[in-house]
Amino acid sequence: MTLFRSNPLLFIVFATLTSLLRSGELAASELDAAATQSPVEDQTVPAELRSEAPDSAAAEAALTALETVPASDAVRPGNVEPAVPLADAVTVAVGHAQPLSLLNATVPPGNYQRLSWIATQLFEGVPVAAPVLVVNGRLPGPTLCLTAAIHGDELNGIEIVRRVLHDINPQKLSGAVIGVPIVNLQGFRRASRYLPDRRDLNRYFPGNPNGSAASRIAFSFFKEIVSHCDALVDLHTGSFERTNLPQLRADLRDRDVVTLTQGFGAMVVLHSDPSPGTLRHAATAAGIPVVTIEAGGPSVLELAEVKHGVKGIETLLNSLGMIRKVRLWGDPEPIYYRSAWVRANQGGILLADVSLGSTVRKGDVLGTITDPMNNQSTPVYSAWSGRIIGMARNQVVMPGFAAFHIGIQADNAPAIVNADTDAVSHDEAGSNRDYVDGMSE
Repeated sequence: MTLFRSNPLLFIVFATLTSLLRSGELAASELDAAATQSPVEDQTVPAELRSEAPDSAAAEAALTALETVPASDAVRPGNVEPAVPLADAVTVAVGHAQPLSLLNATVPPGNYQRLSWIATQLFEGVPVAAPVLVVNGRLPGPTLCLTAAIHGDELNGIEIVRRVLHDINPQKLSGAVIGVPIVNLQGFRRASRYLPDRRDLNRYFPGNPNGSAASRIAFSFFKEIVSHCDALVDLHTGSFERTNLPQLRADLRDRDVVTLTQGFGAMVVLHSDPSPGTLRHAATAAGIPVVTIEAGGPSVLELAEVKHGVKGIETLLNSLGMIRKVRLWGDPEPIYYRSAWVRANQGGILLADVSLGSTVRKGDVLGTITDPMNNQSTPVYSAWSGRIIGMARNQVVMPGFAAFHIGIQADNAPAIVNADTDAVSHDEAGSNRDYVDGMSE
C-alpha cells in the first residue's frame, strides 16, 4: 500500500488491470457503453445458506464455508493482502501520527479540514468541485473512507457522512476518516441517479482517463481519493421507488471485509460478490476492503435509516479502535447468503401488506395488485420463508416488476429456483453495467 500511495498512477494502473482480468473485460471501450442496457438475468447463488448472528464465531464460520466454493461458482475480487490485518491496524501502529496529504493539501495530525475534489467541468468549462471532509487524528491508525451519493438521488448517505464526520474529535481519533458526502455532484444537482450523459457512475470504476465522462470521473476519484484509503464504506439507498432495510452488502470471503461487517453491530448482512465496474469491486481488487450500506429509498431523507447508519459507522470506528464511543445495540441480526425477488405477474396498482423487516413464510400474502379498470385484485405470494429486506413502494407496476426482496432462511432455500420468481445472489446480479432490479449499488 505504501508503494501505491507514493505513486497513485501505479495504483490506478494496477487496479484497472486487476479489475479487467478478473471480470473478463478486454476492451476499455466497453466502459463507454450507454447506461441503458438490457439487464443480465439473475444468477444462481452460493449453496451455503446458513443464517447466523454476525458475531465473531459466525463470521469465521461463514468465511470458512464460503472459501470452499469452487472458482467456477464464485470468483474472488482480488488477492492483494494488506501488510497488517485491518483488525490490528490501530494496535500495531507505532510512533506519531503523520500529516495526511490529499488533493494538493496537507492535513496535520489532530486537525479537521474541508477540501475540494475537482470531478469534471460543466459545459461552459466551470469546474465541478465536490466537498471532501477530512479528519486526521492525533494518534496513528488506519484511514477509513466514507462515500455517499455516487447516485445523485440517494440522500440518506449524505446526511450519514455529515453527522459522522462532524461528530469526530480529531484529538481523540486514531487514524484518519475521509468523507465524501456527494460523489456525483452533477446528479445530485439534478436530483438524478445518473450523470448528465445518463451513465451510472458506479459501473465505471476504476475508470479510464481517456474514456467517457463517467470513466474520467471514476478515474479521478479513484486516483485522488480511494488510493489513500485503508478501508471504505460506500453508502447507498434503494432506487426507482424501492427501499431497503438497513443492511450491509459484503463479500464474506475477504477476511478484512469480515472484520468490517463484524464491527457494525446489529445490522443485517447479505453476502454479495462485487460486480465489475462498481467502486466496491475496483477497490477490493486493489486490496482495499469495502462494504456497502444500503438504507432506505431514494429522493427522501429518512431519519430512522440515517440514525441507524450513523450508529453502525460509529460502532465500526469503536470496533477498529479508532475512537472510544460505545453504542448499544439490540438483538443480533442474521447473515443471509441467498436472497430473491418476488415479481409482479400482472400490471396494476401494487399495495403492500408487509413492511421492511417483516418475517414471512412460504405462501404468505405479501400484497395485492389491482387492475384499476375492472377492480379485480390478485394476491402476491411469497415463494420462500425469510425476511423482507427490500421492497417497492406502493405504486403502479407492470408484469415482471421486482416487488419484494426476501432474505431466504437456510432451511427453506430451494436447490432450484421457482420459475415464477427470479433469484439473485446480491445487489449486482450479473455483469451488466446498469440498474439491476431494486439493487441500488
